[in-house]
Amino acid sequence: MELNKKTIRNIFLGVAACILFYWLLHETERVRSVYTVIKNVVSPFIVGSVLAFIINVPMRSIEKLLTPVGNAKLRRVLALLITFIVVGLVLTVVFWLLIPQVLQTAQTFADHLPEFFTGIHESVTNFLSDNPELMEWVTNNTSFESMDFAGLIQKMIDMVGNSVSAIIIGAITAIGGIASGLVNAVISIVFAIYCLFQKETLARQGRRLIYAFLPEKWCDQTVRVMRLANSTFSNFLSGQCLEVCILGCLFAVSMAIFQMPYIPLVSVLVAITAFIPVVGAFVGCIFGALFILVDNPMQAVWFIVMFLVLQQIENNLIYPRVVGTSIGLPGMWVLLAVAVGGELMGVIGMFLMIPMASVLYALLREITHARLEKREITEEKLLPQPPELRSRLKEKREHVRKKHIEWKIKRKNK
Repeated sequence: MELNKKTIRNIFLGVAACILFYWLLHETERVRSVYTVIKNVVSPFIVGSVLAFIINVPMRSIEKLLTPVGNAKLRRVLALLITFIVVGLVLTVVFWLLIPQVLQTAQTFADHLPEFFTGIHESVTNFLSDNPELMEWVTNNTSFESMDFAGLIQKMIDMVGNSVSAIIIGAITAIGGIASGLVNAVISIVFAIYCLFQKETLARQGRRLIYAFLPEKWCDQTVRVMRLANSTFSNFLSGQCLEVCILGCLFAVSMAIFQMPYIPLVSVLVAITAFIPVVGAFVGCIFGALFILVDNPMQAVWFIVMFLVLQQIENNLIYPRVVGTSIGLPGMWVLLAVAVGGELMGVIGMFLMIPMASVLYALLREITHARLEKREITEEKLLPQPPELRSRLKEKREHVRKKHIEWKIKRKNK
């Protein structure tokens, strides 16, 4: 092996990688602490980037509508302001619908609790009256005279003291966490606004960087994948927003037809939870059924039946046409992406993994098509019921065998 500059550089990089891998395996605590510090520093900027990407979807559409405004900077400022106003109005309407209904439901729960506990007490009393043997066993095996009430009181006092200390420590920790969260939120919002104002400049700088330090072939593929990811994420986000609006309206209309209570609360709740693909609407169904259960148990049962019917309509008609076509991902892989994303990153992973899986699906489809063409695989072999598959190796063996048989026949005739 010739020891030139490239070989020495590769050896150095290999040794450095081995040392780094050894350090990662044997210094887990330090690695965890370093990772925590890096995560705390970088997370506001990651959140800001994600926020900028999400806001950019409606902002881009609004900016196209403002094309008559000649000044590009003024057009961008107006588009950003209108986007924030629209998002603020949507959040205000959501909270305006949810908070009064939640307070009313909590008050209803509080009003029904005494009656609920009275019913439980009556049920237990009636059950013990109908079972005197059980009542006698409870009376004989419960000795109130031997109980140490002083010790119990002291334990309760100690428990209360420990609880107060834990509450004070928890409150201080919570205040610190809230303050840190507010600072991170401000940094994320400011960074997102900067990204939205300078998105073309940032994209151009990113392209210049990768073309300056990476091979040109890799750069072309990277730019193509990033554009595909941007298009897929944008289509998924816009399709998901439209889908949850349709689903919320379906629930509102259906609940109004069947005269169910809490229509604004439940319909908005189902729409919000439906942002989590596949499983989110079921969470909204559970909470909606619990709210209706307080008012009318039978209507809660009918609400679940109505939810199952609407969910079938949504899964088979609305979601494939509104969201599925925008990302080009079959339903089976959508379910797999939701499961994997939820296991790795929770609710955010469920939301992000579908467009990521769609990008990977599109790239894998392109690579597979290119390799099939390169290997000259005929379309007949790819049919659902292909004819007899004959590989080239098998055809070559048969050709050699036929030649050998012909040679034997000729030799025998001679």
